[in-house]
Amino acid sequence: MKSILNPTYLSVRMQEQLKKVNLSEIGYLPRYLVFIIDIFLLCLALVISLFVLQAVNVNFDSGVTQHKIFLLLSTNILFFYLFKTYSGLIRHSSFTDIYKLTLASLSTFALVNIIDYGIYFITGTKVFIMAGLLLYTVLSFSFLLIFRVFIKQLYVTYKDLIGKKSKKKVAIIGVEDASISLGKALATETGQNYELIAFLSQKKFKNIRIAGKPVIAVTSSLQETLKNLRIDGVLIIGKTLSVKEKNQIVNDCFACNLQVFNAPHVEEWSSASQVTQQIKAIEIEDLLDREPINLDNNSIRRDLSGKTILITGAAGSIGSELVRQIAPYNPKKLILVDQAESPLYDLELELKEKFPKLNFKPVLATISNKYRMEALFKKYNFSVVFNAAAYKHVPVIERNPREAIMVNILGTVILAKLSSQFGVRKFVMVSTDKAVNPTNVMGASKRAAEMFVQSFQNEKENKTQFITTRFGNVLGSNGSVIPHFKRQIAQGGPITVTHEKIIRYFMTIPEACQLVLQAGTMGQGGEIFVFDMGKPVKILDLAKRMIRLSGFKPYTDIDIQITGLRPGEKLFEELLGDTSTTLPTHNEKIMIAKDSPLPFSEVEAKTKKLIKASVRMNDKNQMVMLLKELVPEFVSRNSSFENLDKLKRLDKIDFSEIASNTMNSV
Repeated sequence: MKSILNPTYLSVRMQEQLKKVNLSEIGYLPRYLVFIIDIFLLCLALVISLFVLQAVNVNFDSGVTQHKIFLLLSTNILFFYLFKTYSGLIRHSSFTDIYKLTLASLSTFALVNIIDYGIYFITGTKVFIMAGLLLYTVLSFSFLLIFRVFIKQLYVTYKDLIGKKSKKKVAIIGVEDASISLGKALATETGQNYELIAFLSQKKFKNIRIAGKPVIAVTSSLQETLKNLRIDGVLIIGKTLSVKEKNQIVNDCFACNLQVFNAPHVEEWSSASQVTQQIKAIEIEDLLDREPINLDNNSIRRDLSGKTILITGAAGSIGSELVRQIAPYNPKKLILVDQAESPLYDLELELKEKFPKLNFKPVLATISNKYRMEALFKKYNFSVVFNAAAYKHVPVIERNPREAIMVNILGTVILAKLSSQFGVRKFVMVSTDKAVNPTNVMGASKRAAEMFVQSFQNEKENKTQFITTRFGNVLGSNGSVIPHFKRQIAQGGPITVTHEKIIRYFMTIPEACQLVLQAGTMGQGGEIFVFDMGKPVKILDLAKRMIRLSGFKPYTDIDIQITGLRPGEKLFEELLGDTSTTLPTHNEKIMIAKDSPLPFSEVEAKTKKLIKASVRMNDKNQMVMLLKELVPEFVSRNSSFENLDKLKRLDKIDFSEIASNTMNSV
């Protein structure tokens, strides 16, 4: 067997390995190649050291021999191996790599000197001269360091050259401290996707440069200034601007076909190298034209601090945000119920990471299981219940009315009765604007739930305060139009809009949950709180704006298709019924819908009929007929159940008679 220490064998193996190296495909220098180059540089340093010493008539004491060269190089290579000087990526060399090289060089110098003096004490003759060792050590370390610096700089230059065309040229709005810090990060960080061109300021500066970039005064208007700049977009720090200012900047940029990018505030940076990774195209949520909500945190804290709280639908968009907002108020315990296994597990992991001291228990269950819910109420002494569990997708529920009745209605009934039975102080129900004059099964089921808890409030034995909160669409919630449009844009379009005139109210998830918590503290029982949703948004305009914010042109880069209203869908949503009026509260964003509840005996009787029929029968028409009897204002639109309304208007159908016959049959 050939010895691996045989020089001929090593030479052959190296040649074989080098033949396998395709330089055009190397993403980084292999370790063995770095090791070979380092050895070559050591040899070069040794040769130069000998030439220098000979030039000044200084030589090694007893001449240069192969043994001396082998001893010096092998010692240096030994410390290369021990300190792993070749293990890092050369292009990403850092202080740690320089430190390793320094240790290897100094250790070589020290060990060779120890060996040299050991031989001297034994034989009386020194093998190496000190000047030669010092010169070799300095040259070898310098060559190794220069090699790494050269490769790193070569890589940076290469990346800049190939990346320059793909970098977005941007101007930063403002010259405040935060803007300047952002500009410096862009100017100094390598490998990022943005090239800073200039700063834009309302103030007039003369020949001022920051981080090597000019400060351009916005003289007449931002739009006019942008037209004269060769940039791809502008960069703003969202926290330093009001919503109105951000919208104006976006409009000016749209007029110039420019993108708007949003950067985090300097206080949110974990490191300067991460800031460019956090720069994103501005989101539609950032442009929601609404004023910040002023909360009465003291009232909320009194209601929630030290209390055991049940949150149903806890893994959903609203439920999970409720959990996040309740957690800082230090509840005694949070019981989180949801029937979705994976989202509930994700929420559990998030809470353990963000709120390690929070006392919570995730429970996998459905609220329509009475025995499961009753076990929870017996085990925990709940003070407050937030019922955010519901089926909410209109087209899906239109095809599956039984599920809406079982969860949205039966689930609410079970929770409401258990809350009253076990002395829960407050029950807060999350409802929807689709419950007002409902045109679909989902909205009607939520209205039925509203009616039940509102009428149940007046029962003599009841001590629980039942509070209903009603609001419109929530930006970014699961299944809402915003993430749907984002996915369609990411896929290259088209964006699908059901009707060119359809409008909706919107608010953000945190805003909706803040108002739910505030309404919960304000309620005395029986109220339906309606939230100020701001101005309604035309969905077609929303789609166009989202396309532009993504850097594309509507109908040119991303098409928009009108698909027609879905089953049960309205052109516009309402927050109040035809007979309702509102009363103001101390929070200008929260109103009380003045709506007289029906007698509980009547609501309960009709609700029982509906639930029993849904449990025991498979006829969707029968279920929806009973739902229409319970919610008289429920008139189907763009749905297969429209025929039921036509028959009723023609007096060819008697809901009360059908209800009676249904109950007899079951």
